[in-house]
Amino acid sequence: MGVAGGACLAAPGEARITRRGDVVGRLTGAAVIAEVLAQHGVGCVFGIPGAKENELWDEFKERNIPYLLTAHEFGAACMADGYARATGKPGVLCVVPGPGVTNALTGLGEALLDSTPMVAIVGDVSNAPNARPFQVHSLDTVALLKPVTKCVTLVADVHELPEAIQRAFAVAVSGEPGPVAVVVPFNLLFDVGSFRVNPPTVPAVPFDSTAFDKAAALLADPHARIGIYAGLGCMNACAGLAAVAELLQAPVATSVSGKGVIPECFPLAVGWGFGPHATTTAEHAFAQVNTLLAIGVKFSEVSTGFYGNPNITRVIHVDANAANLGKVIRTDVCVHSDAELFLAKLLERCKLLQRPSNPKLLQQIAGWKCDSEKLAARAGCQAHGLDPLAVVLALRKALADDAVLCTDVSLSEHLAAEHYTVKRPRTYLNPVDNQSMGWSLPAAIGAQRAYPTRTVAALIGDGCLLMSMVELSTAARAKLPVKVFLLDDQAYRYMQELQNAAYHRTTATLLAKLDYRSLAHGFGVAYSEVTRLDQLDCAIAGALLHDGPVLVRIQADYGDRKIRWIEAVRKKFTRELNVQQKARFLARATSRAVQLRARND
Repeated sequence: MGVAGGACLAAPGEARITRRGDVVGRLTGAAVIAEVLAQHGVGCVFGIPGAKENELWDEFKERNIPYLLTAHEFGAACMADGYARATGKPGVLCVVPGPGVTNALTGLGEALLDSTPMVAIVGDVSNAPNARPFQVHSLDTVALLKPVTKCVTLVADVHELPEAIQRAFAVAVSGEPGPVAVVVPFNLLFDVGSFRVNPPTVPAVPFDSTAFDKAAALLADPHARIGIYAGLGCMNACAGLAAVAELLQAPVATSVSGKGVIPECFPLAVGWGFGPHATTTAEHAFAQVNTLLAIGVKFSEVSTGFYGNPNITRVIHVDANAANLGKVIRTDVCVHSDAELFLAKLLERCKLLQRPSNPKLLQQIAGWKCDSEKLAARAGCQAHGLDPLAVVLALRKALADDAVLCTDVSLSEHLAAEHYTVKRPRTYLNPVDNQSMGWSLPAAIGAQRAYPTRTVAALIGDGCLLMSMVELSTAARAKLPVKVFLLDDQAYRYMQELQNAAYHRTTATLLAKLDYRSLAHGFGVAYSEVTRLDQLDCAIAGALLHDGPVLVRIQADYGDRKIRWIEAVRKKFTRELNVQQKARFLARATSRAVQLRARND
């Protein structure tokens, strides 16, 4: 990538595209940013313009870069995240400094911890020689962004812009994906330079051949009973993963983020996780495993049920980020490799690794799945509303295989992880490792912006909806037909579940009873509600047929619904308390059993 000439005060000209794809011309900083975005085929820029970036947004319009105005910068970050997860391409957001940045930090943090590729173009105060002190939005933008991104580049000169944007896209998708920020001082958007911007290049992928050979030798051991644990890193390698599973006759479990890397109706697929927090099928299947092949997965707290996976005799860990390898569990072989390349290399050794068909294992998996489905099918109504598991099952029955479901940070996320059968990649999206409440509605809007003709739904609790409800107005204004299914029980039920077990009372968990019909109409979206089980299927069908956004309020009651993740985490947490801590909890529980004051609020 080269820059011809220097900055000047002359009016910029138009860019031209050479035969090999170079962008050539005299351009302002704002124009060259837009041209680089066009080179990368950016499908949408999410955000809110402001005084520090109006010049850039005007160039988006001038150069036909698609954009979507959001109601809040948290929504912009989550929309870019949802767009990226649904497409596999970097999501792009553009925000102003100061409150624009601080509002977006939570969504960027979710993308960082969940390994989502994003590019954030962030405005900044002027760095011109005549810039005055105490400019509006004079927070330390770079310092704010560093903890929630893979890297931050502060551009000092207009000629640095093309390389900074190109590098951001490359870093966002290389190794373990994540968000990257480019900070652009206000004056650079107006400065002019002569540019020759090369087409984007494809980043190299890692592959440790020595470690691969060691892993292949363990997998070739005839006494190895292999199980595969696959994460989001396998999302671009679905066919290879299924082929390797058949080659090794290995059951395949996934992390939460990895749901979809293999069709969960595949004969060797056993659902998510492989411990007491996971699907019963996965727990049963992995009880027989003595060799674990973990690919593209980090063993994070949420996906392991508070680090509750059972120990397995031999472990092979494969990941594109060397820093993730062997961090949580004892590992025999660490392979720094791209998942798709690792799986392809295994298939090249099919003669060495091929195992005979194991009909007994397939029969067992089918039986465990059938038992789980029969038990789940009993879900219906509780005393004050519908069992959320019944809603999860009804959505799975009604949604097409290519429909995208976004879940949120509520108890229902664990029910969906266990019981919502995912049949295609990038169709199940969940905020996992930052647990950002309110994520699912804007993420669903981002996914819908990527796929206007596909069904996109959000399953969200009332506490989470309060965090991002304003983005209903974005869906209505942009005519994006997102279907929002609201589980309304007027409480932070997740916190109640955790607090009751530990403290025998709840604190700060009760929510207001809201008129969601009026709210929906005020935001300009269609509305329906469900208070009885016999209304559920009809309400879902009606929402899916409507050609615009819909809010469906479902009166929910978890009642005595047991959730495997919660039960497993509670037991694991209790086991890890020391003697003094256990005594303190017991004494507190005993004293509160006789207290007369109000126990819950």
